[in-house]
Amino acid sequence: MYDRFEDFHFAGPAPVGEIESLERSFGISFPADYLSFLRERNGGEGFIGPHYLILWSASELPIFNREYEFPEYAPSMIAFGSTGGGEAFAFDKRSSPFPVAMVPFIGMSDDDAIRVADGFDHLLDRMASVDSLF
Repeated sequence: MYDRFEDFHFAGPAPVGEIESLERSFGISFPADYLSFLRERNGGEGFIGPHYLILWSASELPIFNREYEFPEYAPSMIAFGSTGGGEAFAFDKRSSPFPVAMVPFIGMSDDDAIRVADGFDHLLDRMASVDSLF
């Protein structure tokens, strides 16, 4: 999986307690591919193909979701990163397994979320192989 991250700067592995705390704070089990990423890399940022990606660490997720007001404006979404511009990447809790959506930070709502991938690994594959996620 990590061969897609040619120009990417990672954080270190997430402590087990942070991942457990993350799942408790949201009351869900995150997708296995995403948890595997956190256990090995725990966030980072850089380019995947032509796309810039910021992935938040396990400890940042609850803070950033609260500060960006996802529970109020896009309650079906759990943001885990961003484009570094005006959109967040989020797991859409309305389907299982959770697909990945892009959600605008301005005008944020569940209705404005655009599905861009079937899951976390699929998002990384698409970013590495397509010019546009739409």
